[in-house]
Amino acid sequence: MKKYTTHSSDSTPLVYEVSGQGDTALLFIHGWLGNKSWWEGQREVFEKDYLVARMDLAGHGESGKERKTYTTKLYADDIAAVANNLEAKNIILVGHSMSGAYVLEAASKISHLKALVVIDTLKDLDFTYTSEQVETFLELYRSNFKMAVESILPQYLFVPTTPPAVKARLEQEFLSQSDFAMAAIEPLYRMDLKASAQKVKVPVRAINADNSPTNADANKKYLKDYDFKMIHGTGHYPMLEKVKEFNEILKEIVKDPHARVN
Repeated sequence: MKKYTTHSSDSTPLVYEVSGQGDTALLFIHGWLGNKSWWEGQREVFEKDYLVARMDLAGHGESGKERKTYTTKLYADDIAAVANNLEAKNIILVGHSMSGAYVLEAASKISHLKALVVIDTLKDLDFTYTSEQVETFLELYRSNFKMAVESILPQYLFVPTTPPAVKARLEQEFLSQSDFAMAAIEPLYRMDLKASAQKVKVPVRAINADNSPTNADANKKYLKDYDFKMIHGTGHYPMLEKVKEFNEILKEIVKDPHARVN
């Protein structure tokens, strides 16, 4: 495994790791307040057959933290900067949570893009938060982030079967980034997901947890080629909670992204 640094469109340094080899590269992008280590359970499996890249978005992990304002465009530029540095004939982006949204925006910026795989996100493109709801969320993060992480977010992110070690790890990582949390997530709440989805020309495949429903009919109105696979008994982090089952589903998807998965 080798570590590299490239730069986004605003010159922010981006750190990513590459291992394995193959004509197809899988670029794994973490969600909110995450980092490239979230994909360790996938690296070990997929580097046998693919070029595997794991990146830290700007502001996260080892990547630069000097960016003044975080935007949808800049997050997409982060992803494209790393993807276009990979030496592979085909690129498949694997984006979790908020990065599932940003890979939609990045898709048009990437050469040799074969497919998008989105993890527990974009479950209903017809659903949108009102501006009042957005402000409520952001005010909660501003006023008492520790309380949000320990008492409110677990209701949405975890299920009773989520391993305690996973919960403890994530809560610790979130709390260590309290000053950055709001700036990191705000672009997602402001994003026009439908418009971004309609521009995507490659297959989009989702691996979603069953902690909330997926409205595939709604998504197919905006995404030209969409399908999803449900993984049962997991919270918002299936790649950490049910590593083996998640990897088996992902193997089938990346083997033939055009195939139906349901």
